[in-house]
Amino acid sequence: MAAIDLNLVRVFVTLYDARSVTLAAERLHVTQPSVSYALSRLRDQFGDRLFVRSRDGMEPTFTAMQLYPALRDSLAQIDSVLESNNEFEPRQSQKRFRLALTDLGEMSLLPRILAHLHVQAPDIELEVVPLEIDKVEDWLATGKINAVICSRPVGATGVERRVLLSDRYVCLLNRDHDTIGDALSLEQFIQARHAVVAASTGHGLAEDVLREQGLQRKVRLTVSHFSSLPRILQESDLLVILPEQIASAFAREAPLKVLDLPFEVPPFDVALHWQSHTTRSPAQRWFCNRLVEAITGT
Repeated sequence: MAAIDLNLVRVFVTLYDARSVTLAAERLHVTQPSVSYALSRLRDQFGDRLFVRSRDGMEPTFTAMQLYPALRDSLAQIDSVLESNNEFEPRQSQKRFRLALTDLGEMSLLPRILAHLHVQAPDIELEVVPLEIDKVEDWLATGKINAVICSRPVGATGVERRVLLSDRYVCLLNRDHDTIGDALSLEQFIQARHAVVAASTGHGLAEDVLREQGLQRKVRLTVSHFSSLPRILQESDLLVILPEQIASAFAREAPLKVLDLPFEVPPFDVALHWQSHTTRSPAQRWFCNRLVEAITGT
């Protein structure tokens, strides 16, 4: 087989990740016909359709699934080597960085991050990608994101980690709750009605402890985002488990109260994760260092 054009590899990997010609074109900053033409060349090169249209988008064929890991990793290494030779001038840069965060991270960390980044690099663009914890390893490996801030460890090979802060879980509820006063017993916790946040946010440590101890509670509401909770709790008798820092912030702004959980949950670290080989890039090093400074002050 003839040598493959690097641009075609980039189109293949982007299309595999996006599963859409339209999205792939947007990410590559080219036209849709350009992506379609590249796909036609790829099909000729590999003698396979590679992607088939379906209700869920462009589905990869078996051949495409076999090709993807090697082409993705090779492209990431090439990009890393090329970028390592480029100087990065923050004040002149218009580079886009992508950071995965939960909406909790957006509320509590993003203001500090933005202020710190834009002092040094006023023209850069920061794209915040909603965190899906089960996809983070692939996102880092494929370069969809530059970094992620989350509380769950990312254990993939080649991922570096830097702890930004420590926190613990507490219970948040209506200040005038009918049956719960200034302390929460285990019996009250079990008998109460609960709201939970989807596990895809990565905040599931307390749920793990409950399962380990065989404790079952009455879950009456599951939401995808933390930001809706203050209003919900104000107008209901629901309880929710939250990190203490954001629970305290919610309680300062609404008639809510923070109580200790009636069972032991270990404290947890919120950490920055990034792909180790990307630190050869001056821009990536700058970005990760500024994130650490913004959150830790060091």
